[in-house]
Amino acid sequence: MTSESGTPAGAGTKETRGLDVAASMRAHYAAGLLSGKNALVTGASRGIGRAIAVAYGSLGANVVVNYAGNETAARETLDEVLAAGGTGRIVRFDVADFTAVQETLKALDKELGGFDILVNNAGVSRDNLLVKFKEEEWDANLDTNLKGAFNCTRALAMGMMRKRAGKIINVSSVIGLIGNAGQSAYAASKAGLLGLTKSVARELASRNVQVNAIAPGYISTDMTAAHGDKLIEDVIRKIPLERLGEPVEIARMAVFLASPLSDYVTGQTFAVDGGMTMA
Repeated sequence: MTSESGTPAGAGTKETRGLDVAASMRAHYAAGLLSGKNALVTGASRGIGRAIAVAYGSLGANVVVNYAGNETAARETLDEVLAAGGTGRIVRFDVADFTAVQETLKALDKELGGFDILVNNAGVSRDNLLVKFKEEEWDANLDTNLKGAFNCTRALAMGMMRKRAGKIINVSSVIGLIGNAGQSAYAASKAGLLGLTKSVARELASRNVQVNAIAPGYISTDMTAAHGDKLIEDVIRKIPLERLGEPVEIARMAVFLASPLSDYVTGQTFAVDGGMTMA
């Protein structure tokens, strides 16, 4: 477990993408919307997590960038947060490790004076047909995607309850809503997040802590690209808007749910999927 503060890096293509996210946020939300807020974004070294971290930083938040293994990528995210005008640090821990999460986050919670925003974004996808699934593949999905969210929420919920304020955002998936052949474990973990969201929302509502979920559709990330061009072409045909989403489009929803704009919204799931799951 490590925790480090960061300093801005020089300009570059990755940083430019971060500044594009920042520009998008400032075009839609008031500058300083999240000023003074401490946010933890798990799995923030790439893709959707990185976009959310940069979005929060661009609106004034102090962002703790969690990563499990790729320190270089986490530092790139932090560089983008700082370049966008935010503050933050990188923190290494595996969200699936209950003891590591509790020890690390309770120490950070005390140091920072409490967290205001938690985004449970860390996720993996170990896919296989059910009859071929190995136990370790199943466990990897559930341990990171579902237990990881429980671990982090468990660590920070009490502090939010004491402050009588907080925002918890669970990043699920449209696969958790509709299922998908070859992804039974991933679907189960992401569907489980929706049940966790509703239950925790009910438990924490009296303490003014809002808990919601985002269910992204197919988003243009490294994880999606790994499925190959043929599958992506097939998927796009099922999306009414006829394109993949962009991480910044998930980040916009994550900002709404982290801000005072959503103070009367809790226990809800927001599908950001180009219309893929409309009834």
